[in-house]
Amino acid sequence: MAYKWHIYPVALWDNFQSSVLPTLALAALPLGNVARFMRTEMVDVMSSDYIELAKAKGNSSWKVVTKHALRNSLIPVVTIIGPMAVSVMTGSMVVENIFSIPGIGEQFVKSITTNDYPTIMGLTIFYSFLLVVIILIVDILYGFIDPRIRLGNGGKE
Repeated sequence: MAYKWHIYPVALWDNFQSSVLPTLALAALPLGNVARFMRTEMVDVMSSDYIELAKAKGNSSWKVVTKHALRNSLIPVVTIIGPMAVSVMTGSMVVENIFSIPGIGEQFVKSITTNDYPTIMGLTIFYSFLLVVIILIVDILYGFIDPRIRLGNGGKE
């Protein structure tokens, strides 16, 4: 449709408009997965006893959802968002080839076809490092989302 209607450039990489279609292509599947997972977690949490107690205390439904339910349902969602972000970064090779974007994914594909082993190993190590850093960030985010999950003295007093 973008090619037919001439709304956004399809195979150029020179300004902001060129990044709209690749961004939509990369974000569609993870956004759907996160929305589905978040809905499942919210349905699970909303049937919990502490939610019923918060409603019985007279809290508004908006306050119950934002203060109690959302916070407790975010932990599993954050768990899947971390590796999903890395998979979007590493899986962008296809989108780079479709939209003619110069990037690491294109370089990785070219190095595989030409048997450029140092580049293959370097990019593999880079993607592995990226995964480890993202998982570390997710673990740190757990402490901000739920104060009960904190680094402590290991149960020793």
